[in-house]
Amino acid sequence: MSATLAIQLLLMIAIFYFLMILPQQKRAKKEKAFEAALKVGDKVITKSGIHGKIAELSETTVVIETMAGKIKMEKSAISSEMTIKANEKK
Repeated sequence: MSATLAIQLLLMIAIFYFLMILPQQKRAKKEKAFEAALKVGDKVITKSGIHGKIAELSETTVVIETMAGKIKMEKSAISSEMTIKANEKK
């Protein structure tokens, strides 16, 4: 009976890993690659919905030029998912 319980527990852990942890790791890796590929002049959308163009770029921060002016923010605030979708439509 305990062998069956151990097998069920291992199976549950494996399913949890493949359905939850692995996709999250892939998404994080993709996000890091997107942040590394950013360059001055790219049109981006932030996670809060601000549209703009990159004016300055440093290791951890980015200055985005919008219609209202320039905004300095963290690179991680740029949404790779929304930016890619918006650039595909054009």
